[in-house]
Order: sequence, then C-alpha cells, then structure tokens
Amino acid sequence: MPRQARLDAPGTLHHVILRGIERGKIVADAEDRAAFLSRLGDVARVTGTTLYAWALLPNHAHLLLRSGPVGLPQFMRRLLTGYAQGYNRRHRRSGHLFQNRYRSIVCEEDAYFQELTRYIHLNPLRARLVPDLPHLDRYPWCGHAGLLGRGTPRWQDRAYVLSWFGRTERAALRAYRDYIREGIPQGRRPELVGGGLIRSMGGWAEVRAIRRRGDRVLADERILGTGPFVERMLAAGEARLQMQHTRAKRLRETQALLRKVCQREGISAEELRMGGRRRRLSTVRAHLAVHLVRQLGLSLADAARHLGVSTSGIAKAVARAEAK
Repeated sequence: MPRQARLDAPGTLHHVILRGIERGKIVADAEDRAAFLSRLGDVARVTGTTLYAWALLPNHAHLLLRSGPVGLPQFMRRLLTGYAQGYNRRHRRSGHLFQNRYRSIVCEEDAYFQELTRYIHLNPLRARLVPDLPHLDRYPWCGHAGLLGRGTPRWQDRAYVLSWFGRTERAALRAYRDYIREGIPQGRRPELVGGGLIRSMGGWAEVRAIRRRGDRVLADERILGTGPFVERMLAAGEARLQMQHTRAKRLRETQALLRKVCQREGISAEELRMGGRRRRLSTVRAHLAVHLVRQLGLSLADAARHLGVSTSGIAKAVARAEAK
C-alpha cells in the first residue's frame, strides 16, 4: 500500500512518535539525552513549533506539539537529521538512526489534549524506567516533571497545559497530578495510537457498538478524533493536496512557456530574470507578464519572480494590455 500524505497545516495539533531503526537505541546515555532535548528546543524555537508534552525513551520518543508556520515535515527533518549526525559522530557509527518514517497523528484538541498529555507522560512508568509516580515526578527525560515546575524546559508550554486543569497554578497542579495518578491503572491505550477506526471512535467497545448498529463511519489512521473531526481533516487535507497539484502544474506550464519564448526570441532565461531593460527584453517580458497572469493564473508576485521585475511592473504591464 502506498504511503499516505501527511495531514498538516500551521497550528495543527500532532502526536508524533519516532523510533530507532530496527528497534535500536536513539539515546545511549545522559549526554545523548541532553543533546536531543537541546536540539529539540532550538528547532522548535526557529520553526515556531510549540511543544506541550514529551517523553524520551531509549529507543523511541513521543511529542505532543502544534506545528508552526513552516509545517511539521520541516521541523522533524531538521530535528532528526541534525541529531542523527551528532549522534553518529559521537558514537563513531554511520547510517540511519531513526526509522525512515516517523508517525504523526493529527489530534482533535478538545477531546484528546488531556488524554494525550497523560498518555505521553506515563510512558517512562509503563516502560518501567521509573518504579512509581513519585519517581516519575523527578524523572528528567519526560515533560511531566517540567509541568510540576521541576526544571521546566524553556520550550515546553507549561502554562497552556496547566490551563486545561485549573484556573490557578496551585489548583491546576493538584488536578493534573491527580489525573496522572488516575491513568496509571489504564496501562497501554491502543485506542490512542492504534488503527484508524479504533482511534477515531475511542476504543474497541465503541467500535463494536457501531458495528452492531450497522452504522457507517469515516476513520483514518492518521487522525485521532471523532467522526466529524475526521471528515473535516480529510476534506482540508484533500483541498491542500489539490492546491499543491495546481501549483505544481502551474509551475511546469510557466517553465515550459519561458523556455519556448526564450528559444524563439534568441534570449536566455537568465537574461530575462536579471531584469535587463533592453527594449527587446522589455517587450518580451511585458507579453509574458500578461500571459502568466491572464492565462496561467499566476499572482502578480509569482509572475514578478519569474520575470525578474517588481510586482508593480507586472501590474502596469497587465493594465496596459487591458487598456488596449
């Protein structure tokens, strides 16, 4: 089955799971852990990515984050590539460190923000890296201790997470820790990371009830949320994909037109883009400006970038053509 496209847009809430290749370690000691978290914070800052919950384990990591203006793929690429290079140098190894494709799950915030925060922060306890909750309270490689105010990383949005649990910090801290304690007996939560239908409906019990009723519901393994949320995310993803296809087609048509015209007129594409003011160049550029805007639907700014002139120059060329 071919890979499905990532669902993302600036401001989307994601649960990201990344694993070492062939279940291998991604951190070997405290120095590796500190390096990973340092890079995580640096990349989050420069990409405008907001981090709420996190857990760093020997062979995998969980992140609850909101993608910034550059999007999730660029954030993850900068995080994983930079860290892997440093890890390989330090441990004198080569090759891939992470599985080729990290998992990213778009999450319905109102329904799942608190659940995911708890699920992620209980990972060290489930993995038996700590024996109990008091030890988790002090565990430095998980965002739980940071929420309690014990060495909170600058890049973790502690205030926003606590705002889900109370109006004052004192009340929020008490409610948050109680909520964490209540989740310990739940163990693993396959409905939070499992298949699309299970995840979207909130567990097997709900899935079985839906099947008994004979209802048809939309689900997707890339999304954690209710049916309507899944529908909205898929529709938005399809719209973004269509927009990307349209832009790619427009770019191909633009490049083909520029090559054709330059070849016919005996000029180079570089000459055209350099913004030269020779009369012949200006005439060719004006005709191209009108075609790019009117026929191919480029914006004035996009046409200007292709032709090496200002946006106002494109606007004037189009206005002169329309006045004829």
